[in-house]
Amino acid sequence: MKLTSTVLGAPEPRALAAFDSTLLGWPIRTDEPEWVTLRPDDGSAGLSFQLETGHVPPVWPPADGTQQMQLHLDIEVDDLEGATATARAAGAVVADFQPQDDVRVCFDPAGHPFCLWTR
Repeated sequence: MKLTSTVLGAPEPRALAAFDSTLLGWPIRTDEPEWVTLRPDDGSAGLSFQLETGHVPPVWPPADGTQQMQLHLDIEVDDLEGATATARAAGAVVADFQPQDDVRVCFDPAGHPFCLWTR
């Protein structure tokens, strides 16, 4: 067995794929209205985005009775402040609550959380 992709539901798959393509530098491989894929050039596992018209973004930090986070992406970076600025420029929102000094919890344009972190 081989993992090929993590799939994220989104109200606008193409927009979310463009955001992650900018963030990760991965090219778009499949581009259909309801399904878009990104794959790194080395052929390893990538990300896919499928249309989810009823998408409800999770809440961070978690709160009882709200949509809980099902998954998030951890993205290692060399320069946390620079990467955060790049993410913001691409459309990310930085969360108000930050659990650690070496991590920035952000939300992509569809509201999925992701973490930028440095060692």
